[in-house]
Amino acid sequence: QVQLVESGGGLVQAGGSLRLSCAASGRTFSRYAMGWFRQAPGMEREFVASISWTGGSSVYADSVKGRFTISRDNAKNMVYLQMNSLKLEDTAVYYCIADLLYRQRPVPNYWGQGTQVTVSS
Repeated sequence: QVQLVESGGGLVQAGGSLRLSCAASGRTFSRYAMGWFRQAPGMEREFVASISWTGGSSVYADSVKGRFTISRDNAKNMVYLQMNSLKLEDTAVYYCIADLLYRQRPVPNYWGQGTQVTVSS
């Protein structure tokens, strides 16, 4: 069992930056690929980024490539999403996920409760 708790969301102006954090419980954290999804109002949840067990490989959605960076610290059971050059369309609830397999499009085994990111003009 893995429990995920996100933090770091908030209100930011377009062009600004935010760093999301995800704290994971459980001793098996390093066995999971980790990632982020998001859901905007009236839209389906969509993949944002994922990172392999060791952190040596990562994948990004085209919409965030070059602006967002995912990272992890296995010693602290933490995953991060650094978001730069934020756009209005990045407004969404962001969810941390854990997947037993590292793949191009994660199929999450676990979800966090989400953290709201709002980008204003």
